[in-house]
Amino acid sequence: MTLIQTLQSGFHHPLFGVGLTLLAFRLALKLSQRTGFVFLQPVLVSAALIVAVLSLLGIDYGEYRQSTTIISVLLGPATVALAVPLYQNLRRIRQLFWPILLTLVLAGSFTTGLAMVLGHLFGVDHALLMTLAPKSVTSPIAMLVADQIGGVAALAAVFVLITGILGAVVGPPLLKALRVIHPAAVGMALGLTAHAVGTARALEEGREHGAFAALAMSLMGIATAILLPLVFALFPRL
Repeated sequence: MTLIQTLQSGFHHPLFGVGLTLLAFRLALKLSQRTGFVFLQPVLVSAALIVAVLSLLGIDYGEYRQSTTIISVLLGPATVALAVPLYQNLRRIRQLFWPILLTLVLAGSFTTGLAMVLGHLFGVDHALLMTLAPKSVTSPIAMLVADQIGGVAALAAVFVLITGILGAVVGPPLLKALRVIHPAAVGMALGLTAHAVGTARALEEGREHGAFAALAMSLMGIATAILLPLVFALFPRL
């Protein structure tokens, strides 16, 4: 077997996708940490690197997705692990129960309503509006909700990714510019608007930031999964 054939065989190895994903994210993380440039968000940069490599090697997305199944499986335990900072800050969360609840109701309604209003103003069709509505929750919930209310599940996942990256990139500098520095406020803002990507960004700021971001992400996901289909069922003309 020639060297080229050996390399080609390695590119199609079942673990190639896992190695590529981990390496791309590691490089993107190092680049972000060393430069400090906000637009070099690790998720965005690593996704671009993976797309470039797959295109260069002629590997289709289906093959890559199949080879990274183990990473998708590990997303469940990783999400459950967010309960650790929640437990560590449980007393603080109890102290701020009512502000947390009020923030969830007002901010959660605002972020969903704003997308709908802007969509109407720009003439977005109904199916796309239904796809945009759950943009601020994690992909599995967003895809399920979008499908239930008449949106496009696959496209909902794209909007979720874009929302998360933009929130993680723009959110922290914007909050600092507005002098919002309280860990609970910063964490809630990032978790509510930028879901898992925002929560990961909040954890970089501190454990308390991450705890409130994880709480906000969880509550926003639950509220969206329950209330959004109910609202559109009761008011189908929205």
